[in-house]
Amino acid sequence: MIKVLLFAAVREFIGKDMIEMEGGSQTVLQLREQLEKDYPEAPFSHAMAAVNESFVPDDYEIKPGDTVAFIPPVSGG
Repeated sequence: MIKVLLFAAVREFIGKDMIEMEGGSQTVLQLREQLEKDYPEAPFSHAMAAVNESFVPDDYEIKPGDTVAFIPPVSGG
């Protein structure tokens, strides 16, 4: 089981702050692509990824039990 935390625009599009997903080892990119397929309206492609509270690149290997966060860019004023 992988816990996916959602923030900002991604959370608003999906209407949830967390998704739990079944799955074995996969990369952040593979997870991102699956989420984009499941939730095409959500802006996952521009979000930064963090695994277990550390930012990681798309080729990082996610393991069962990890917590993944997708954090979209934020603008301020």
